[in-house]
Amino acid sequence: MSGPGHLPEKVRRWLRPAYVWRRLTHNLLPKLTALVVASVLWYVTTGDRRANVEQGFDVPVTVRDTTGGDERRAVASLNPDTVRVTLSGRPERLSELRGANIEAVVDVTGVPEGGFNRPVTVTVPADTTLTRRSPERVQGSVETQLARTVTVTASVTAPQDSSLPRYSTSPADVTLSGPSRAVATVTRVVTTPTGLQPGESREVRLLALDERGLPVESVQTRPTSVTLRRQDRGEVPLKTLRVTLAGPPTGLRVASATLEPANVRVVASPALLARLREVVGRVTYRPGTYSVPVQLDLPGGAQALDTVNVRLVVETAASSSPSN
Repeated sequence: MSGPGHLPEKVRRWLRPAYVWRRLTHNLLPKLTALVVASVLWYVTTGDRRANVEQGFDVPVTVRDTTGGDERRAVASLNPDTVRVTLSGRPERLSELRGANIEAVVDVTGVPEGGFNRPVTVTVPADTTLTRRSPERVQGSVETQLARTVTVTASVTAPQDSSLPRYSTSPADVTLSGPSRAVATVTRVVTTPTGLQPGESREVRLLALDERGLPVESVQTRPTSVTLRRQDRGEVPLKTLRVTLAGPPTGLRVASATLEPANVRVVASPALLARLREVVGRVTYRPGTYSVPVQLDLPGGAQALDTVNVRLVVETAASSSPSN
């Protein structure tokens, strides 16, 4: 094995402590000056980085959809609808910011109708750096939007028997819009239940109901409220009377008679109403089972507000008698 004596002279010099010391102390002041200058420059150039802090913001997620076509689309059930964005920057810069200054976008352009799971793109303000976002993806569903015109139905408290209220809404028709599947379930749009005095009007909100009478929450009406007005000016002479049928002609017998309704509302002068106890109804009888309208026999000056029908089972008098 070769020893130190076989090494080149330049290498053997660095093995001598005295030589190393002389080299280190040679031009010591310039060397120290260069070291101080380099340290100062490093400290200055990294000052911004060392002064940066982190801060979190709750940012609402914005949906972007540039899908072409005639159909209107909307995103429902976005989950979550906000993301936690953490930014790095100078403390004074971050203190100026709010969640509204940061843009978090989920792009559903071209996504077919139905559920999706898409990444969130975050755009941060100048002089800040995005450190992290949570979550990085959001879920939701793309739904086709539908709009149709619906006539408003007034929903009012039951009137007294002696009154005949008349109501109107302004506007009479409203636009119903929302996801097509939800709009298709709406059978009527009604005003919120209310009671009005004669001649009174009030602004009332609207409810979209399905066939079971339950509110459909995911649809909107435009406008959201209408003016409900009671047009009558007070009570009218009104009385509810029982309907009785005139008897059949000789040779026929009524086996069954079902009136619908069994009572009618009659408008007349108070003096005439006081004399009325019932209303006689007349029909043309014939053998068989059938339904016919009833002609109400009312005195002059009286008017029925209801239409009456009867379901009859009529037999000949001979068929009901025992044979000899």
